[in-house]
Amino acid sequence: MLGEQLGLRERKPPPHFFYNSSANAGITIQAANMPMSKVLNAADISKALSAFQAPGSFDHKKFFKLVGLKGKTLEQVKEVFHILDQDRSGYIEEDELKSVLKGFSAEGRELSDSETKALLEAGDEDHDGKIGIEGRKHVTVNLVDFGQPYY
Repeated sequence: MLGEQLGLRERKPPPHFFYNSSANAGITIQAANMPMSKVLNAADISKALSAFQAPGSFDHKKFFKLVGLKGKTLEQVKEVFHILDQDRSGYIEEDELKSVLKGFSAEGRELSDSETKALLEAGDEDHDGKIGIEGRKHVTVNLVDFGQPYY
């Protein structure tokens, strides 16, 4: 190609961006550091964080239902996932899970070690120590009780 002959390389987006492929739109680039309130209702986020303010009180199914994830599309759930994936590895690891509530709002607290381990166990379907989302028809049904799988 002409670009290769001229020694030009493909430009890559800065690390705070991620690729979001869509069957309808090809590949688009979206900011991964967008606020959670762009995907979820700010009042729902606040209500959910208040409900689990006390250490040891976190219940992932209730929390994700309160923030409004249950009614979201697969693409919206993936957006939330990518916001929580702080290191942009494509997975949410244990250290990222510890601060998962802060991913919804700066006012969120850190999860205790036992809450973090319980959340990881619920979402880590292949037992590799991390939670992934790409290529799944069922978006971590153990984490969010959607009632029906996404297709």
